[in-house]
Formats: sequence, structure tokens, C-alpha cells
Amino acid sequence: MASLRCTPLLRTGTAASVCRLRSSLLLLPASPQPRAFAVQTVRSYSAGNSSSNDPSKKPPNVFALLGIILAGSGVFYLLSKSMQKEREVRRDMKLGDSEIPTEIREKQAAATTVVPVPAFSKDEVKVIFVLGGPGVGKGTQCANLVRDYDFVHLSAGDLLRAEQAREGSEYGELISTYIREGKIVPQEITIALLRNAMQDAVKEGHSKFLIDGFPRKMDQAIKFEEDVAVSEFTLYFDCSEDVMLQRLLKRGETSGRSDDNIESIKKRFKTFVDTSMPVIDYYRGQNKVISVPCEKTKEEVYDLLKEKISDRMSL
Repeated sequence: MASLRCTPLLRTGTAASVCRLRSSLLLLPASPQPRAFAVQTVRSYSAGNSSSNDPSKKPPNVFALLGIILAGSGVFYLLSKSMQKEREVRRDMKLGDSEIPTEIREKQAAATTVVPVPAFSKDEVKVIFVLGGPGVGKGTQCANLVRDYDFVHLSAGDLLRAEQAREGSEYGELISTYIREGKIVPQEITIALLRNAMQDAVKEGHSKFLIDGFPRKMDQAIKFEEDVAVSEFTLYFDCSEDVMLQRLLKRGETSGRSDDNIESIKKRFKTFVDTSMPVIDYYRGQNKVISVPCEKTKEEVYDLLKEKISDRMSL
């Protein structure tokens, strides 16, 4: 007698069919080889309407199947490449500046950099920076150039003090606060005062400027040339500290200035070396510095100054 236990074969639907078939075997008549008959019947029933039992049905076309497989593989490859490119784009968007290749970063910077345009072109004005340590004689030599060659002498310190005292000044109160607290007046104010003074002078027909005591730091130099005008060169009045010290002490006897004492003078020397010498070195690297030794008499220094300036520009 056939067993009633069901063993799943193939898919669930087939297993159920086999179970029903085994149950029906109980009703069949006895056979000389009941087990062989049952096994053969189960195999035939499990196969169903197989094409092997139906000669009217043809086997599937092998080339058609290969075509479908190849087409599917191509679509999968294209999708994979598309997803890979998308991942690369997202990765590049997340890269920091240090991770982006230098060549690409430079091209991006060149494409986005906006070059500032100064208020005055080189055809409109000629600007000469005048630098040197305290007591070197900048003011005296600038006065000579103003007298003989129609330069406009602009002292950054004088402009700040004048603006501070001017009634209704836009910057007066701020300048007073910074000076009172011992802070450096923001470079934007100093540069704005210089630009305004130059604009007034240009309206009066002037075009040559001596900017005395400015720039004292590199950021001032860069900002001025970006916003106002590019300098022609820098006059550097060179003098030893010993000579400058003697001059300042002599001046202090009559000037009444509180900073004309040994302690203050030495601090000013250090400040000049720390902040202004890098500016001079920067422009010297561009061949834009005229050094004038200042340990001789005022007249001798001025004669040398005129000679050196004449070599660089027409006076």
C-alpha cells in the first residue's frame, strides 16, 4: 500500500500535486509491481504536460535565448557605467580643496578670480611711496620735491590727525577712539583718506604724488594698489640707527613731541624694522626701490635724490 507521507518535490504546487496523487493510489487495484508503478506514475504526473511528451511542441530557439542574454548584459553594463559616473560626480562635489588636483584647482581659481580695478590708472597718476626710519629726513626731502617738481606730498599721519580734528568728520570719532585705546587705525580708513586727498588734487590738475610714511605693512601696500593706484616705485631713505637717534634727540629739544626720547625712539626703530622693511624687500624684489643714503648733508642727499629719480621718471 502506498505511503500517505508527503515529501516536497520541486516547487510547492508540485509537492501538493504529488500528495494528492499518492492518496489516490489507495483506490487503485493491486499490481504485480505496485512500487515501480507508483514511482513511474509520480514522475509522469510531476512532469505534467512536458514538451518531451508532446511532439507537436518545438524546443526553444537557442539563438533567441542568447540574444536576450546579450541584450540584458549590455543594458546592465550601461547602467553600471552610468551609476559609476554619478558616484564620481558626487565624490568630486564632496572633495575639499586639498584633495582636488592642483591643475584643476588652478583652472577653477583662474575662472572665478575677479581682478580689482584701482581708482586711478597709471596714465592718470604717478605714485611714489616714501619710506625710511624715524628721523631719516623724509619730510625735508619731500618738501624739496614739492617745491621743485610740483609733487603733492601726502603724509598718512598728517591726514589722520587732520581728519580727527575736522568738524563733522565721518571718521573723526573712530580715529580718536583707536588712538585713545592705543590701537592701529584700520587700514581702510587710512587708504580712504589718501584716496579722497588724491581725488581732490587730481581735480586741481595734479598727477604726481609722494605718499609719505605709507605703506608701513604689506597688507596696506597690497590693498592700496588694488583700490587706489599702482605705485611707480618706493623711495627708501637709508640711514644708520645711530645717526637717526642723534637727529631725533636733537629735534626733541625743540619739537615738544613726547615720542622724541630714547625709549620711544628705540621702539619706533624696532617697529620700522619689523613692519616696514618687509614692504621694502617686497618691492625690491620687483626692482621698484630707489635707495638713497641719508647720512650726508641735506643738500648732498637731495642732489643724489634728484639724480636717481630722474633715471626712473621724467620730472
